Amino acid sequence: MDSVEKGAATSVSNPRGRPSRGRPPKLQRNSRGGQGRGVEKPPHLAALILARGGSKGIPLKNIKHLAGVPLIGWVLRAALDSGVFQSVWVSTDHDEIENVAKQFGAQVHRRSSEVSKDSSTSLDAIIEFLNYHNEVDIVGNIQATSPCLHPTDLQKVAEMIREEGFDSVFSVVRRHQFRWSEIQKGVREVTEPLNLNPAKRPRRQDWDGELYENGSFYFAKRHLIEMGYLQGGKMAYYEMRAEHSVDIDVDIDWPIAEQRVLRYGYFGKEKLKEIKLLVCNIDGCLTNGHIYVSGDQKEIISYDVKDAIGISLLKKSGIEVRLISERACSKQTLSSLKLDCKMEVNISDKLAVVDEWRKEMGLCWKEVAYLGNEVSDEECLKRVGLSGVPADACSTAQKAVGYICNCYGGRGAIREFAEHIFLLMEKVNNSCQK
Repeated sequence: MDSVEKGAATSVSNPRGRPSRGRPPKLQRNSRGGQGRGVEKPPHLAALILARGGSKGIPLKNIKHLAGVPLIGWVLRAALDSGVFQSVWVSTDHDEIENVAKQFGAQVHRRSSEVSKDSSTSLDAIIEFLNYHNEVDIVGNIQATSPCLHPTDLQKVAEMIREEGFDSVFSVVRRHQFRWSEIQKGVREVTEPLNLNPAKRPRRQDWDGELYENGSFYFAKRHLIEMGYLQGGKMAYYEMRAEHSVDIDVDIDWPIAEQRVLRYGYFGKEKLKEIKLLVCNIDGCLTNGHIYVSGDQKEIISYDVKDAIGISLLKKSGIEVRLISERACSKQTLSSLKLDCKMEVNISDKLAVVDEWRKEMGLCWKEVAYLGNEVSDEECLKRVGLSGVPADACSTAQKAVGYICNCYGGRGAIREFAEHIFLLMEKVNNSCQK
């Protein structure tokens, strides 16, 4: 995490989109008054996510897939959907992070080498960013490592800054933890309580707890940042829900973090609907795309038993599973797999077939899931309510989806996607019960 204490480096834009060789010139502020009529423009609030390529812990952690989405994608989705920012920026020194940021709709600043060091601080990076962006009045520094951030949190903080006149607002979480002093040989031989009386230990429900920074975001006005502060002036905190306070720098167990995100993360503006139909591409999803031909010219394919189990589990839960292929593959060979799924092969327009199946079952698009891996799957992936691809899918297909499997096609991708569907359906059911 690019925290205030640890710091991070931001990027610097120039016409070629590459790092500047020197310090950017200090720009003069423009008047906020309108031309001739005195119409005042609202202050420009910019979201800024600092994401350099170097990471001592996890290489390229900021774009490592968490629950099928690049880590940075979770906060970008929340920032863009909040609707409170005039601009959303990712600053980076790495090409791959830049590409992911643009895929999610963010603007990109290339940070200079001067602020891309391990010793660089977040404040250094933000000041450099402001030197290149004279239009920005307020910076919302959002940490890429907080994947459970929701748009509603950002909307409330923007209101605190714009309407209530705070100069800086930062996120906190309430914790009920008793603290004790550290034992140090030659200095302190015994420990002492720091925030409790051991003789009168309060019950959790009788104690309000304490507020801790959770590192999700730091909002501050330009004048404060230019004085060297991210927290100061008329200052306030914003208390986030404990279940939304997930910090990947702290929660280093990636599988556990994925479970938290799937349960408490933000998945977009439109509400999730229960999936009733999964359509799966045959070549490259059910199979690994390899075709073997026997001596008598018969086609032989292979598949993973885990995927067959995944299909079986989906069907048992009431989800119809159908197979599709643009190739004229042998239905007899596929039938021998005994998956008991309706299938269509030699299909040039997959979207039309999926649409026909959808109408046949009386479903809306949000109730359809699709697992594909090729360019021919792109339109289906964009249209359905839930889309996924194996880890080895083509780049076009990967850019069109909401979930990228860790498993390869023909090697467990269907089973993994099935588990993802089950977790999301649990989320849908829980929201319906509230």
